[in-house]
Amino acid sequence: MDYEVGKIVRLKKQHPCGSSEWEILRVGADFRLKCTGCGHQIMIARKLVEKNTKEIKEKP
Repeated sequence: MDYEVGKIVRLKKQHPCGSSEWEILRVGADFRLKCTGCGHQIMIARKLVEKNTKEIKEKP
């Protein structure tokens, strides 16, 4: 899959705010993701993102 800064990733599990879509802010060994629902940012291992990704789409 093609992970790039600015794309939207849909993950299997929802964030507690109810959104399951995250914007990619940084790509590398770790990803920095921003929740599209509440704006919360997290750092998560690349392996976990690749495992839990359902869909990748362009930012509207």
